[in-house]
Amino acid sequence: MTTTPAAPIETDALVIGAGPVGLFQAFQLGLLGLSVQVVDVLPQAGGQCVALYADKPIYDIPGVPVCTGRELTDLLLRQTAPFQPGLHFGHEVQTLRPLGDGRFEVGTHAGLQFLACSVFIAAGVGAFTPRRLKVAGLEAHEQRQVFHHPDDLAPFAGQRVLVVGGDDAALHCAAALAEHPRTTDVTLLHRRDQFTAEADLLARVAALRANGRLRVCIGQITTARAQGDRLDAVTVLDAQGLETLCPLDVLIVCQGLSPRLGPIADWGLALERKLLPVNVTTFETVLPGIYAVGDINTYPGKKKLILCGFHEATLAAHAAHDHLRPQERGPLLYTTSSALLHRRLGLTG
Repeated sequence: MTTTPAAPIETDALVIGAGPVGLFQAFQLGLLGLSVQVVDVLPQAGGQCVALYADKPIYDIPGVPVCTGRELTDLLLRQTAPFQPGLHFGHEVQTLRPLGDGRFEVGTHAGLQFLACSVFIAAGVGAFTPRRLKVAGLEAHEQRQVFHHPDDLAPFAGQRVLVVGGDDAALHCAAALAEHPRTTDVTLLHRRDQFTAEADLLARVAALRANGRLRVCIGQITTARAQGDRLDAVTVLDAQGLETLCPLDVLIVCQGLSPRLGPIADWGLALERKLLPVNVTTFETVLPGIYAVGDINTYPGKKKLILCGFHEATLAAHAAHDHLRPQERGPLLYTTSSALLHRRLGLTG
């Protein structure tokens, strides 16, 4: 039996990257009446703001004295919501091919296909991918018993869980599981008994350790043991050279994320030190119809600030609109007074 591939998703604009700049790019495109699809390799929106400093304060967003990366992402999602962009998480874009009619055929590693009239690369410093444990035999159990930075912890409650890592993500994961109302056997494994996290999270973990709800093991995994097709234990080597067998049902790895340029290097775009040069009036790359905004681009005087990315996204959206809808060119409209923009924002009927 053969499976018919799903039809490509057609859109005016495809935004690659759902960090703050990518989300604001979607907002600006929607404001101009263009349909938008957004794709990101991470399992949620926010890019490095959520992946690296979700709960740390940001002080340089105009009009917002202080917010966390998670709060900024939530605000941007709310701002973009009236335009109902398609959001596709957990998809790494693999292929991008210009077509003869000016559109682009774009495909992800999971088989999702797009036909886009314009493409906006807002990939930051590259696709963030989890750092994996270099232990033989673990790959065969990924997404069944081995998980990296999972967004939903509920399926793991009531199981024997080993969490590997020593930063905010690992500690938050271990603490949340240990506090779950269903009894959960949780062990936090790190190579040393020193953790990097906010003070309140460190105190929370310390309290869970003190009352016996969370075990902490110091060492590194050296081997994995399977019974049949299931992973049932790992061997941990401590600083004294002693090995301990640690039984488990689930292994959660939170050893951070590392950026990599990935398939972008194969799309025929000019690169300067792994960055995309752009025309500063349109933020278009060397390939017409493909724009680059945020930390992924380079030009004289470039500053890697979220505010600068917002500016770039605005000019790129207007450039794309003028190219795709030349008949709609007119005076600049303002959200304070434009009836058209109010309708697009859902403020009026």
